[in-house]
Amino acid sequence: MHMAKDFLRVTSVESTAAPVNLIELDLPEVLDTVEFDQFSTTLISAVAAAPDQPWILDLTRVSYMGSAMLGLMVNVRQVVKQSAGRLVLCGMSPRLHGIFRACTLERLFVIAKARPDAVKAASSRY
Repeated sequence: MHMAKDFLRVTSVESTAAPVNLIELDLPEVLDTVEFDQFSTTLISAVAAAPDQPWILDLTRVSYMGSAMLGLMVNVRQVVKQSAGRLVLCGMSPRLHGIFRACTLERLFVIAKARPDAVKAASSRY
């Protein structure tokens, strides 16, 4: 069994405006209930520590998201949105992008192709 912290890495990326918080997700296709609960708590806690800041979720190492994980993405978005922060997703595979499109989630999120684009989008205030 993996520890939840194995599934994500939180770092900071410098941008012209201010540092952007970067969360790199590295998820297996399937998480058991315990792993998902730990991961969910870890991810929400990371974002909740500074929800008013710019955040990037890099999904380069994520090939699939089931309904529970998609729900978690919406929850993370809500935490950031309530504090007037900014959340950008990047590195989505065509398969993952298709899942977001099928669930009509792509209109909820700012989605950038590559990380540099995500940094620009996250650090710019609209």
